[in-house]
Amino acid sequence: MKFNYPQICSSLLKGLTERQKEIILLRFGLKRKGKKTTLESIGKIYGITRERVRQIEKDALLKIRPEIKKNPEAFQYLKDYLKKEGRLKKENLLLEELGGKTNQNQIYFLLTLGEGFERVGETDDFHALWADSKNSLLRAEKTIATLSLRLKKMGHPLSLKAWADSNRILKSTLEASKKIQQNSEGLFGLREWPEINPRGVKDRAYLLFKKEQRPLHFREVAQLIGPALPQTVHNELIKDSRFVLVGRGLYALGEWGYQEGVVKEVILEVLQKAGKPLTKEEILKKVLSQRMVKENTVLLNLSNKEYFLRTPEGFYTINSKTA
Repeated sequence: MKFNYPQICSSLLKGLTERQKEIILLRFGLKRKGKKTTLESIGKIYGITRERVRQIEKDALLKIRPEIKKNPEAFQYLKDYLKKEGRLKKENLLLEELGGKTNQNQIYFLLTLGEGFERVGETDDFHALWADSKNSLLRAEKTIATLSLRLKKMGHPLSLKAWADSNRILKSTLEASKKIQQNSEGLFGLREWPEINPRGVKDRAYLLFKKEQRPLHFREVAQLIGPALPQTVHNELIKDSRFVLVGRGLYALGEWGYQEGVVKEVILEVLQKAGKPLTKEEILKKVLSQRMVKENTVLLNLSNKEYFLRTPEGFYTINSKTA
C-alpha cells in the first residue's frame, strides 16, 4: 500500500500558526528536497534561543497529534510494517524502504507523531532504530548479548543467514546491531574481530593466511592484499605475534602450531619436549615441520656444540651448560 506522504504531512500542518508551521517544516526537512535544520540554526533565523525553538516545536506537535485520526490507514500501515519486520528496524533501512528516495523525512515525521513508535538514538551497541515498544528493544539487547557470548565461546564467525532469513526478529536485530556485524563473505561475528572488520595491513594479511591455509612469502602477501608495499608488509608481520617467520621471507600463522624463534631455538624446543636424546632424522623431521629451511641449515645449527652434544650412540641432546 502506498500513500501520498507529502500530502498527509501538509494536511497535518494546516492548523498551525505560520511560525509553528515553518519551524516544523525546517526541523523535519519537509520542504521539497529539504534537510533537517538544527534548533540553533532555526533560532538564528528567528532571533530566538534554541530552547524557545524547542518549545515552539513541542507545542506544534501537541497541536498536530489529534489530527492523526484523519489518516488512520497510513499510521496503521506503518504499525503493520514495523510488526512484520520484527517489531524493530534499523532507522536508515526503515526510511529507505518506506520513503524511497524522496519521502524519508515525511516518514520520520509521521513516526515521530504516531503512537506505538519508539525511536532509539545511536549507541555503542546499536544503530539508530525504531521499535514498537521498549520491550522490543530489551528483547533485541538480550538476543545480541546471548549471541555475543556464543560467538566468544566459539572464537570464529558464524553463518547465520539461513536462521536470520527465517526469523524476522533476528534479522532486524542483527541489522541494527553494532556489536555483531556481517562481513563481506556473509559471516557474522564480533565487530572487533579482524575477520569482521579488518584494519590495516596486518588484519588484511591475517585474513589472507586464513583463506590460503599455507605459509606465504611477504612479497606474495603484498601482491594479494594490495595495494601494499612488500617492505611494509614484512615490517608489519614481523611485529605481530599472530605471524611466525618460518623461512626466508616466509610467514605462517602461530595458531597453526608454528612456534616463535630461529632454527636453533626450534631445535632446543624439540629436544626439551622430547625429554630424551633424539636421532638426527627425528630432529630434522620435527624442525622441518616448523621451518621451511634446507636440511643443511638445521644440521649446521645442530653442530653448534655450545648448545647441542652428540652422544656416542649418535643421538643428539642439549648441552647441560646451556640448559
